[in-house]
Amino acid sequence: MPTAQTQTITDVPMLVAGQWRASTAERFTDVYNPSTGQVIARTPLCSSEETSQVVESAAAALPQWSNTPVVERARVMFAVRELMQRHFDDLAALITREHGKTLGESRAEVQRGLEMVEFACGIPSLLMGQNMPDIATEVDAELIRHAVGVCVGITPYNFPNMVPLWMIPVAITCGNTFVHKPSEKVPLSAVRIGELLVEAGLPDGVFNIVHGDRACVETLLTHPLVSAVSFVGSTPVAQHVYQTATHAGKRVQSSGGAKNHLIIMPDADIDLAVKGLAASAYGCAGQRCMAGSVAVTVGDAADPTVESLHDLASHMRVGPTDGCDDVDMGPLIRREHVDRVAGYMDVAAGDGADVVLDGRREFDGDGFLLGPCIIDRVETSMRIWREEIFGPVLSVVRAADLDAALAIGDQCEYGNGATIFTNSGHAARQFKQHFNAGMIGINVGVPAPMAWFPFTGWNRSFFGDLHTQGVEAIQFYTRSKTVLTRWFKSPDASHHDPVWKSQGAGKN
Repeated sequence: MPTAQTQTITDVPMLVAGQWRASTAERFTDVYNPSTGQVIARTPLCSSEETSQVVESAAAALPQWSNTPVVERARVMFAVRELMQRHFDDLAALITREHGKTLGESRAEVQRGLEMVEFACGIPSLLMGQNMPDIATEVDAELIRHAVGVCVGITPYNFPNMVPLWMIPVAITCGNTFVHKPSEKVPLSAVRIGELLVEAGLPDGVFNIVHGDRACVETLLTHPLVSAVSFVGSTPVAQHVYQTATHAGKRVQSSGGAKNHLIIMPDADIDLAVKGLAASAYGCAGQRCMAGSVAVTVGDAADPTVESLHDLASHMRVGPTDGCDDVDMGPLIRREHVDRVAGYMDVAAGDGADVVLDGRREFDGDGFLLGPCIIDRVETSMRIWREEIFGPVLSVVRAADLDAALAIGDQCEYGNGATIFTNSGHAARQFKQHFNAGMIGINVGVPAPMAWFPFTGWNRSFFGDLHTQGVEAIQFYTRSKTVLTRWFKSPDASHHDPVWKSQGAGKN
């Protein structure tokens, strides 16, 4: 492996009209390997003018691609599927290198992305419309679906492979062209996805990549040739994306942040619950919108849950992940993010909470590392409960009963996911029916749906009407057209009947 002194720092390319090219940007931002702290690439921050060129490339490719038979479009996805399987381990290693996930977590991410590609392979069946003969006298009705147009995907750093694949396969197989703006922190996986799409035979201009910050994003949100925008990120940015793009006449699905609650009932299997809590709170170093942020212990479940969780979390192996397969939790994305997340320990203590496990300690190397953190006796008035932290920090709120636990959820402005650990069917049903979140788990630590079901965040965790994944994604990336048909019989039908003419000629 090259040393820091000899390592070549490359500029991340754009993909425009099927060609890889260097940006003309004057500003760049560094891409780090979070395990080592080393700079491994530079991302260009494209201007509004250069961003517009990319959109125009997608618009130029739209007419031919949208008129390509859907079965042929799906065949490209079958080719992508084969390429992803062939390069599975390399894709996972790239995620670990630029994001910091453990190799196991990166493999799981690639698998989830692959499932979205497999879902897109079946789009010919999902695009079938509806029809009703004789909806009125000699009038037939049918509903058909058309592509929306140029679609934009703006994706976050925490899932550089999976989240883009929530959008790209469905959008392009539905007949749209696509412009991807990946997070400037993790652009390398996006480039690799683009290489696979090109290798799979996708026509030039159907898929494009542009890089940038606010200037680039604002151009994408308001460009007159863009028809739809998909976004995943923090809630303040998600709300801005939604408001800006809808004001410009786009259809928008905009996923924001979360504060996911996990309820532990007194009758729960505590060992199972604690393992689920740890996997949810500390998986991907807590940098995911489905991470467990708040454990709500009900009644007598509190002390044994906290004690067992402390024992498990304090023995987790935390360290570099790039080239290592023997750690339980890897680094955070940036040094400044470590400092921000770690600062919540002092905030919590100042508000009167009990810092049971502080993840701040000395680690070998220059990676962006922070250990698991546990904050007990948190109240809903505290910042540690109200704010999305996006790191390996688990707050514990104590509730007297299930009704009190449900009431805690009602106070939360977010609404992504929530889980209950219980052996009671009644408690599970009450939770499923009444907890204030769009994705519910029962004895499941991370209730993230697979490709065939939509990712149904609620409240300020989602802005829009149609979510990513599942049939809602098909609806988002297509427009419905209803056709009413009536054919009148000609007064002298024989003159317009080629079969009759043929038969008559033979008789003569």
